[in-house]
Amino acid sequence: MRGGTITAALFLNLAGCGAKNEAEMTAFMLKSSAFADGTTLPTEFTCDGADQSPPLEWSEPPGGTKSFALIVDDPDAPSGTFSHWAAFNIPPTARDLAAGAGNQSEGMMSQAQNDFGKSGYGGACPPTGHGPHRYRFKLFALDVDRLDVSSSAKVKDVEARAEQHLVARAELTGTYERK
Repeated sequence: MRGGTITAALFLNLAGCGAKNEAEMTAFMLKSSAFADGTTLPTEFTCDGADQSPPLEWSEPPGGTKSFALIVDDPDAPSGTFSHWAAFNIPPTARDLAAGAGNQSEGMMSQAQNDFGKSGYGGACPPTGHGPHRYRFKLFALDVDRLDVSSSAKVKDVEARAEQHLVARAELTGTYERK
């Protein structure tokens, strides 16, 4: 009997640790008033519409957060992951980005060159008939005030540097298909 009690106590401790880690992981969240996680992006945020960045908001980040970086990519692109946007050096007090923030050259953040060859947001634009693509909006809470990247940085450069300073990460996914 004593061995069964020890096993049960160990199981409960392990289960408790898993619940704590899951709670910590889900505490930092990213959402949009324009679409829910896993649903279709409205046309206005794609190349078939106004091609503007969607509104985004996030919860209180973990302690130690000194800035944010946002990466948007399409892992379903035919030639490999396609980078649509990198916004970085977002102040630690920010809790949202308004619709169209990624289409402005001036503002509270820096923006990198996307795979369309321009700075700022480039909307969802999968090849016609290629099926639905996922667009991942990845928000990184960082332990530095500013990311040390060049003024001509590409999205992938920003993401690589952000990974080195990661405190927490939140993700929101939208889908889009051109028929």
